[in-house]
Amino acid sequence: MTLRYTLVVVTFLSAGCARQRFFQPDARPDSQPLAATADSARVTAGRHYQRGPIGRFLLGRHHRSAWVAPVTLPIFKPATTVPGGLQPGKIGGGFQTTSMTVVGPTGQGYALRTIDKNPYRTLPKVLRHTFVLNLVRDATSAGHPYGAFVVPPLAEAAGILHTTPRPFYVRADEKDLGAASELYQGRVVLLEEKLENKVNIAGRLPGATELVETDDMLEARYQSDQHAIDEAAYLKARLLDLWLGDWDRHEGQWTWAAYAQPNGHTKWVPVPQDRDQVFFRFDDGVIPWLASKVVRKFRTFGPRYQSIEGYTRNASYLDAHVLTEQNRATYLATARQLQTRLTDAVIEQAVRQGLPREVYQQEGAAMITALRARRDALPKAAAEFYNLKAHHVLIAGTDADERFVVERLNDTATVVSMYRVSAKTQKDSRADSLLYRRVFHPTQTHSIDLHGLHGKDVFELRGTVRRSPIINIYGGPSSDEVIDQSRVKGLRRKTRFYDTARNNTFEPAPELKDKTTHSVIYHAFDRDGSGR
Repeated sequence: MTLRYTLVVVTFLSAGCARQRFFQPDARPDSQPLAATADSARVTAGRHYQRGPIGRFLLGRHHRSAWVAPVTLPIFKPATTVPGGLQPGKIGGGFQTTSMTVVGPTGQGYALRTIDKNPYRTLPKVLRHTFVLNLVRDATSAGHPYGAFVVPPLAEAAGILHTTPRPFYVRADEKDLGAASELYQGRVVLLEEKLENKVNIAGRLPGATELVETDDMLEARYQSDQHAIDEAAYLKARLLDLWLGDWDRHEGQWTWAAYAQPNGHTKWVPVPQDRDQVFFRFDDGVIPWLASKVVRKFRTFGPRYQSIEGYTRNASYLDAHVLTEQNRATYLATARQLQTRLTDAVIEQAVRQGLPREVYQQEGAAMITALRARRDALPKAAAEFYNLKAHHVLIAGTDADERFVVERLNDTATVVSMYRVSAKTQKDSRADSLLYRRVFHPTQTHSIDLHGLHGKDVFELRGTVRRSPIINIYGGPSSDEVIDQSRVKGLRRKTRFYDTARNNTFEPAPELKDKTTHSVIYHAFDRDGSGR
């Protein structure tokens, strides 16, 4: 987990509140001796997460019962698990998960990941060989070892693109994974189709022409208005995330499928991946409860939604760059649509099918009850999500020329439109093509950032009102023009222009605050999340 979680743990230990024996960092699941021809094995995903009464009180119950439950899983056999066999490929993975690509006979890739995690590389070097590593690793038990396998039928019912991971056990004597064999021996793993690169489209995403990561999709989106994001599909996927309590949805957890449109443009449709943190259960022990007060994103899954802000914090960058056009009515309509699709029968079947039989017997009923309660409350959660996203809105153009028009119509409606500038614009602005339009309410939206990026952009503002969101204009590196004929009652100016002092055109206006500078600092725009 994070360093802040570690600091809370260390504070408790220094006070003498936790004295117990912890597992070793390389602990692995075990099983009974297996025959060479065995197809399944009786294993545990993480027997080392077993804790006694004091341990559970201090560190939390989490999902320990699922981690330590003996379950029957199929054995991963590289030669036969996928028709034609799988060959070892590139070793990858994040800081906590062991992962590698295995490749099928047609070149299609699969991710083979260990379900258990090891936070060794996430800790400062000074703490890596101390009891702190064991304590922080114990927080892995807050995630559900089999939660990811419940999601596919739910996503399918919701109409959301998805992967279909499967659980396996890797034999302790497995040798056919090449140099990585020892990393997987005796482990419970997840095998998931890789939805990235063109080779992995065939038979998986009919009609798609390309699969790329988030940074590549955003690069295309900001270069040209011929690329558009399917915001409606993304909103539906994000509401599913909220429903599942999946708080770890940063930009690296998505790939994007390109679909050609009749007008020659490209629509990018999101494909959620990596469901390690669904059904997260964290604040049920003294130490994690304290940690949850510091690290607000660690929200627990249960019958009620704990914190919409916490559930969505890791995805704040991507939400800001993708959810720019959807209004409150669309949020609520999407939530109600999901309610209709995610029936009691769909939920029960998904939980029964996704959890191993032994784990389902322990906690299936509670999971189903929580999912039903959260589904029933989804519109309320969606409304809160909208309020969170609507408070400050980012609207970006492209590297081409655009015209932004802000109409302060009245005290309850400010309309922002963005047009593609055509060759005929000099004679008639009506020749411009509408790219974006949204109505904002001043009680919901405090401020709006307009980014022109690299084009020669024009920003026009008009209307006289008493209330309006603050409009922050960032022209970008090229020469831009601001024409502000608007007026908002009060002494505080509600239009600010951030750019260089030279090569831009604007006249003093009652509502316009000149924030230009000799520096190019305001030309910076984070296109892929690396600038956070």
